[in-house]
Amino acid sequence: MKKRALSFMMAGVLAAASLTGCSGGGGTAGTTAAQNQAGGAAESKEGTKGETVIKVWTNDRHDSEYVDQKISEFNETNDKGIKIEMTVVTDDYANMLSMAYSSGTAPDIAGISAGQSGFDLKTFADAKILEPLNDRITDADYEKVTEASKLQYEGIDMIDGNVYWIPTGMRSGVRMEYNKALVEAAGVTEFPDTLDGVIDLAKKVTENGGGKNYGVAFTSSVPFIRWIEGTCETSGIYRYDYKNGEFNFDGYKPVIEKSNQFFKDNSVLPGSVSQGVDAMRAQFAEGAFALWGNASQEAGVFTDQFPVTKFDWGVSTVPTLDGEVKGALTIQPQKGYMMLSSSKNKDAAWEVIKFFSSEDFLKGYLEGGYCLPISGYMSNAIDSSKTGRLADFKLQDYESVYPAVPAVAIQGDDYIATLWNAILGNVSADDAIKDLNKRYNEALDNDVSMGKIKRLIIKDFDPMHPNAGTIEYLDK
Repeated sequence: MKKRALSFMMAGVLAAASLTGCSGGGGTAGTTAAQNQAGGAAESKEGTKGETVIKVWTNDRHDSEYVDQKISEFNETNDKGIKIEMTVVTDDYANMLSMAYSSGTAPDIAGISAGQSGFDLKTFADAKILEPLNDRITDADYEKVTEASKLQYEGIDMIDGNVYWIPTGMRSGVRMEYNKALVEAAGVTEFPDTLDGVIDLAKKVTENGGGKNYGVAFTSSVPFIRWIEGTCETSGIYRYDYKNGEFNFDGYKPVIEKSNQFFKDNSVLPGSVSQGVDAMRAQFAEGAFALWGNASQEAGVFTDQFPVTKFDWGVSTVPTLDGEVKGALTIQPQKGYMMLSSSKNKDAAWEVIKFFSSEDFLKGYLEGGYCLPISGYMSNAIDSSKTGRLADFKLQDYESVYPAVPAVAIQGDDYIATLWNAILGNVSADDAIKDLNKRYNEALDNDVSMGKIKRLIIKDFDPMHPNAGTIEYLDK
């Protein structure tokens, strides 16, 4: 079945009394069409030739050409009597899944993409919407390709020992993309490994640019996490103290104060902090500034969306405070598949998950540059020369996944906005840190006492190997 793109109009959905009210297929918006689509998910699972039809939802559309081709091959050649039907859900993915489950129109399988798409695994696990896969992922062929036993991350794909999906790819941690011509013209031949060095480089580029070129640009879209948070992580600074089970923002002070120097030096492209991310990507491609920070998605952005053709661009690891790596850099596991507990054909659904996680499927997917490999097996199986600039974002030995920080209901701005406000110089580092420590820990204590969440403790936490410790959940 050809992939269908749905663009859901959530205002109408949330206002409707019925849980089946969503918008239509083919990229159009309409409640009636959406009800027909949702109803299709609840139809008989027997295809016209007696096949078992497995419904799959995904919110990825960038890879549809490759995925559609492989699904067609599977449908035509598999000897298990299975037919895959894929639907692309483009808006409010997690909410649409929840409503489909409640209304009896849920798919058998749901995909997970980069950053988990705002998906709160614990909410779905606690509601018993998802089927644990612990007994299935021990399949020898599946384990060989995916290395599932090594890729279980608390709060990401696993909750309290129950595994709900395994990533087959990843988005890298943040990197520094830079204009080689502007950097070399400023007299710098090697990209600096300290934050002070990057600040100095930005100043030199700006001075050399004579008002035409600037050292660095940011964006109005979550600027702190574009790369500065990566500098914090690799410097051993993190917002949650896993050993003591509390938030602690004290370590951010030197990064805040040093990053403010970009603005004091006038090294930042004027107006960039009020512009969207794509506007700044376009300005980088035009050569307006030298330094830009973001993860491996920029390989495709600067190849296809905003092609960099006027200069050579390089990729470097993010700087740390003192040039030494003291903590893991966050990667985002992606491209996995969850089984819904409402599926009437779980064995067939598992066969489809295995197909999407097979060496044959993943080799073409990864060599096509759709994401980076996360398992060592697939890293060795692919020809990295076929992946284009994505190869420049290969996994570093200090990149990992942190256990999910307790999701607390804070009052006011989140830490991302608050720390950025301090970097802009609108509030002192001390005041921002004091405010964050107070608000986040008050929210944590309150939510734990009300039974909304549990306190996460890892007494043997290692910042270089954040997923290796022994996890405890406390209700106080």
